[in-house]
Amino acid sequence: MKAAIIVFPGSNCDRDLAEAFRKTTGVDPVMVWHKDTALPSGIDIVGVPGGFSFGDYLRCGAIAAQSPIARAVKGFAETGGPVLGICNGFQVLCETGMLPGVLMRNASLKYICRPVTLRVETTQTHFTAAYEVGEEITVPIAHHDGNYRADADTLDRLEGEGRVAFRYVDNPNGSDRDIAGIVSENRRVLGMMPHPERAFEPLHGGTDGARLFSGLLDALAPA
Repeated sequence: MKAAIIVFPGSNCDRDLAEAFRKTTGVDPVMVWHKDTALPSGIDIVGVPGGFSFGDYLRCGAIAAQSPIARAVKGFAETGGPVLGICNGFQVLCETGMLPGVLMRNASLKYICRPVTLRVETTQTHFTAAYEVGEEITVPIAHHDGNYRADADTLDRLEGEGRVAFRYVDNPNGSDRDIAGIVSENRRVLGMMPHPERAFEPLHGGTDGARLFSGLLDALAPA
């Protein structure tokens, strides 16, 4: 498996994501700068990390979504390439249209940084295949704009198609229907606000995020 991690001005979780791939899968990711116009050849998965791309000016992720590499990532996804967007990466994926909805200010209007409990809603994706449906896992969040919003029809479609990947057990930010992560129609693009790359080894205080990455290896290596 060959992974690429996109780096924007203001990204601050790109190295965390790279370490998660290295230590859970043995993959050494390629770091790709936002001004690049194409992904390296042979990429199997793209990671869009957390942080504050372009200082979160305008809407979070809105400027990053217009970068040259974002167009390449969208093209990669349109051909069935797997894409993982975490926190600010989730915001970027929504701004590019790869995922529906938008991430708004937390209902408390305050930045929240703490572990939260998530419930796994589906295992019918490469990203969640190593979990069990209904399993509760602990993964940290660190965001100011993690309040997932979409119109009722979109929410009903996500629910009906089984595209809610993770749901908050105790909703920290006001997200519609407690949504913490969703997948695209082809189930190959995942956007989630919590940070699995900060929960993959004991020093993090928990390892519940590790199976997301190891599951990806198991799913993508045969392909």
